[in-house]
Amino acid sequence: RPQTIEEFCGQGHLVDKGKILHRLIGQSASISMIFWGPPGTGKTTLARMIAKSSDAKIKEMSAVSSGVKDLRDVIAFAKNNRDMGQKTILFIDEIHRFSKSQQDALLHAVEDGTITLMGATTENPSFEVISPLLSRCRVLTLKPLQKDHLQKILEKAFAQDVILSKSSITIKNLEKDLLIQSSGGDARKMLNTLEVAGHLMGGKGQITKEILDEAIQSKTLIYDKQGEYHYDTISAFIKSVRGSDPDAALYWLAVMLEGGEKPEFIARRLIILASEDIGNADPNGLTLATSGFQAVHMIGMPEASLILAQVTTYLASAPKSNASYKAIKAATQAVKESGTPSVPLHLRNAPTDLMK
Repeated sequence: RPQTIEEFCGQGHLVDKGKILHRLIGQSASISMIFWGPPGTGKTTLARMIAKSSDAKIKEMSAVSSGVKDLRDVIAFAKNNRDMGQKTILFIDEIHRFSKSQQDALLHAVEDGTITLMGATTENPSFEVISPLLSRCRVLTLKPLQKDHLQKILEKAFAQDVILSKSSITIKNLEKDLLIQSSGGDARKMLNTLEVAGHLMGGKGQITKEILDEAIQSKTLIYDKQGEYHYDTISAFIKSVRGSDPDAALYWLAVMLEGGEKPEFIARRLIILASEDIGNADPNGLTLATSGFQAVHMIGMPEASLILAQVTTYLASAPKSNASYKAIKAATQAVKESGTPSVPLHLRNAPTDLMK
């Protein structure tokens, strides 16, 4: 890992001279922050750099393996430090894994300055961090590393890594490009793949494409069925159908299915879309979507993908109308604004002759 801000590769919008992290480190200052970005982009490294540049005591924990008791112990440690005029920085990796009660336990200590919080997350903090805690933190967004950043990291690994620098392993530009491309902007993934390739080579020789392919195996599809990417992908899918683009819709359908998304979830969203975005422009759309859901439920994967593809392409190609959606929204708004009126006499139920 880089030890100074000058050694850090990527995230120029945060670390370049004059940018927020460069200024904080230069001033040995710290504020509560949440680093949000994809895996392998430097969240943990940057948080540690800022923590080490200050005069504060540093505590680290992983939200995966820590509980409320661990938090209380850290807060007690921080209060003791505060009484002696010492600041405490708490770094929490994967902070989105903390439950609401665990985040609540942090709130007062962050609010009164007992703890300066630094969290790292791959999930959108707006969804995963409670609002009172989020409002007391500066959210910094990290981006996937670009090719030139990954090239520099790779060069440093060969020059400075304890094992690689002493080995006789080499790699040509073609294989280097393949390694970088396979990482998807994730430096950790790239270096792990390189390490596997080195082991396969026995620590010596030139890394060939065949060796690299074996180290990479099949490119893992990053798809979190519970996280933000889940919602981003279903949104891309629905918008492609709504935009009458069957090819794009099938692509996002494949992304979800390959990532392990439940086919019933997709089928339910197609039923909603058939009514909301197609409606009476093609009433058969709702019938097909409902039948598709039943068929998906009965058949299951992998054959359910054929049913979903059929429904998807039909709805994407169908004429669109959101008139029913807009009409019920307008009617609902009218009721909210005017309250519940009495039913006019001529529209009421008339169970007796007198009422008629």
